Amino acid sequence: MTDRKNIENLIGKIALGDRAALAALYDATSGKLFSVCLRVLKNRSEAEDALQDVYLRIWAKADRYAVTGHSPMTWLITVARNLAIDKLRAKKSDYVALDSVGELVEKRPGPEAASIAASEQRRISACFDELPPDRADAVRAAYLDGATYEALADRFEVPLNTMRTWLRRSLISLKECLAR
Repeated sequence: MTDRKNIENLIGKIALGDRAALAALYDATSGKLFSVCLRVLKNRSEAEDALQDVYLRIWAKADRYAVTGHSPMTWLITVARNLAIDKLRAKKSDYVALDSVGELVEKRPGPEAASIAASEQRRISACFDELPPDRADAVRAAYLDGATYEALADRFEVPLNTMRTWLRRSLISLKECLAR
């Protein structure tokens, strides 16, 4: 993958309307962002649609990215996760699609997609297993289920700032684990 500086430079070029930079950013980051979308949406087709929307949003909001010393991947992953959660919430309000016979339509991924997803799932699960169980549960609830920090603080009976610290440190640990 491309290094932090290169990704920051690409985002800066995208903010200036450079389409080649968007293509380069896509090549460098689409795999990781797709896995984020797939983890949230649990459907390959929907994750592919979400990924396209992620890059449209990056194109539109690249000028809002600020170099702060944090990883630009954090910003990109946040954009992808938030968009996927928005799509998931919108989908929950839709009706269940039925075919002409009245049975549920088959929406399982194909064998290749299932294999890729399973491999990513094992890798992510191994990293989650390195966290204390309460921290792992809090991260899943916050970033996959959309729970608020306040709700998590109440659920785990800790102060709000402690919950924020748990989540921040857990994300750093997960990032380090996934980078290995």
